[in-house]
Amino acid sequence: MAQPKNRVQQMFKPEFRFGLGGVPLGNEFNKITDKDAEATLEAAWSVGIRYFDVAPWYGFGLSERRFGHFLHNQKRSDYLLSSKVGKLFKASKNNRHAEIFPLSDSPNDIVFDYTADGVRRSIEDSLQRLGVDSLDIAFAHDLSPDFAYFPNGWEEQFRIAERGAFPALSRMREEGIIKAWGIGVNCPEPILRVIDVADPDVCLCAAQYSLVDHANAVNEVFPAVREKGVSLVIGSALNAGFISGSPRYNYGKTNHEIAADKIDKRRRLREVAARHGVDLRTAALQFSAAPYVAVALVVGAGSAQQAQENYNSMQAKVPAAFWQELRSEGLIDKAAAVPA
Repeated sequence: MAQPKNRVQQMFKPEFRFGLGGVPLGNEFNKITDKDAEATLEAAWSVGIRYFDVAPWYGFGLSERRFGHFLHNQKRSDYLLSSKVGKLFKASKNNRHAEIFPLSDSPNDIVFDYTADGVRRSIEDSLQRLGVDSLDIAFAHDLSPDFAYFPNGWEEQFRIAERGAFPALSRMREEGIIKAWGIGVNCPEPILRVIDVADPDVCLCAAQYSLVDHANAVNEVFPAVREKGVSLVIGSALNAGFISGSPRYNYGKTNHEIAADKIDKRRRLREVAARHGVDLRTAALQFSAAPYVAVALVVGAGSAQQAQENYNSMQAKVPAAFWQELRSEGLIDKAAAVPA
């Protein structure tokens, strides 16, 4: 079993702080052609994005193949690459891709495996799909109460990972196979648990720190990881596009299922943004990149235009008065950091 940290280590801080996330290019939300996927990656690279975050889960291998088709032509030392472990695939005519990712056209079926051997196999498989020789960060993926596909519940899988995946990832870090590891989840509880039972470097904190929903992260997750010297990559800063107008909140919840308080908060945020001439999407991305423990932000893009817009949003100026009004109206937590 991996041993928890008994001292605060130097916080892992990647060289590149803004990244392209791989969910859209796995065809989770829309059918994207290979040509458009390549154009998206070309656009991200051309504006200077050098962090790329993928996972076997995204499109059941599709996202990794697409990223790899582009990245294998780039010098490996020029970019940061993270992927996920815990899910293996095998070709099957009776696969579940249509149930989970109906737009991916994957030939694969899923096998959940958080054992030591399983995570090593997962990384080897990812490297083959990507066409590269190394990962920088490996995240144990979806060990979380919101993940609905485990046959025996997330806590049983977490116990398997505690005995298998976590110590194996620490050994792989020591061997130089990866530079850092953590977990990638959409809920706080697994992050709080892993920093107590193992020695991760950085966790992917997705759908937990956005303008719409951030109080728990600010007041519980951030102090805990800071105390242990663990950093965070922030994902889904737009709540899977909800803040910028998509008819879903996070993953799978469509308009008629979205809680009324979330709809109302988005409305109030839009009103303040309009008064200050601020693009709410831009403000949301900058907000999620601001905390000290947030050492990188990854944002998905399903087109070249979106990749360009994401990058432009991080360069734009947002007036201090906008943040001050959000604070005074109680729309951001009093302890939340805002961009300088």
